[in-house]
Parts: sequence; C-alpha cells; structure tokens
Amino acid sequence: MTSQPPSASIAPTVVLRAEATPSAPALRLRPWQDDDVESLIEAFRDPVLRRWTRVPLENVDDAHRWLALQRAGWQNRQRISFAVLADDPGGDPDQGLENGPGRLLGNVVLKSLDPAVGSAEVGYWTAAPARGRGVAPRALEALTGWAFDTFGPEGLDRLALLHQVDNTASCRVAEKTGYRFDRIMSARPPFPRDGHLHLRRILPAQRSGAGPIQ
Repeated sequence: MTSQPPSASIAPTVVLRAEATPSAPALRLRPWQDDDVESLIEAFRDPVLRRWTRVPLENVDDAHRWLALQRAGWQNRQRISFAVLADDPGGDPDQGLENGPGRLLGNVVLKSLDPAVGSAEVGYWTAAPARGRGVAPRALEALTGWAFDTFGPEGLDRLALLHQVDNTASCRVAEKTGYRFDRIMSARPPFPRDGHLHLRRILPAQRSGAGPIQ
C-alpha cells in the first residue's frame, strides 16, 4: 500500500489477512462497520474483556458511539482500528468457532501515531470464544507489518504495547509477536496498577524491504 503524506487521512478500505492454523481459522482484518453493532455488544458481555477495557459498551447507543470514534480515528490517523474476523468456512464447534466467515474474533488498533518522532502504540482485545487460539498474535503481527510498511517511510520506527502488570495474557501476546519488554511504567489514571512497556522496532534497512523487523 502506498504511504500517505503526514497530513492526510487513510481511506478506511484496508483489508489485512493472516493464515489459518491447525487450531484457528484464517483471519480477515478490516475497518469497523455500522453493522458490527450486535457482534460488538455481544463481545462486551464478557466480564474478562470488560475488566481490561476502559470504555464499557452496554447497548446499541454505546456501540454506535464507539464505532463513530473508530471512523474519526481513521480520518485523523490517531486511532486506526480493525475488526478481526474469521475468514474461512471451518472452525471448531467445540470452541465456539463454528459460524464460519465473518464471525467477530477481536480488535486490533494502531494509535497515537506520530511518525515525526518515530512512534505509535498498538492495542488489541480478543472475544471470549477466540481466546487461546492464536488469534491475537496473528492479528497483531498483521497490524504490525502493515504499520511499518505504510508509515515506516514517513519515519515510524517503533511500536509500543502497554499492559497492566497483572495482564499476563497480554504479556504472552507481546512476547509471541516480538514486542520485547522494555521497562515497568508507573500507574497513572485511568490505570490502577503499574504496567509493562514492550517495544518492537524497525531496522533502517527494512524500510526498503532489505532487512528484518526486530
């Protein structure tokens, strides 16, 4: 994808994909849409998800407001979020993944993008039926590669992943996707506990496709 000039928005037509694994379907990542409302509300009924997210979604109005924020984020490039969907007709009925293509599995987001200083932050959540299936690492890897490919030429050279110290699942996802532990961050509102900062950097040669991301 051709990178945009720093002042331009990104058209919300990007679709990313990740291959299937023996335990989980292929993934399709695309911008959130208005018809995701019901799936979004259903995902947020999960108490584990609600524990780690700052914006509660209780009803249709809440969901529409959240979706409006995602659309605005694409325009100002400060919150570029993707719905993570199952992208094959398979799945495991015993694990609640039997509904085939289009089933909502999670969310990944690139936020606080500032290529001028070389940084951005990534975040994610996974719907309850998809946890422990390798969905989050594959979706985050797809987002990471796209972010460096798209914004690396503008100066983006590092991505940060932050989570509370007691969120061990997020720590495992960070490690699996090459986000190396950097340091402990002191608690600050609205987060009640200290956090881990993980970083993933792009080597200068990778901007021209000649080297690896580390």
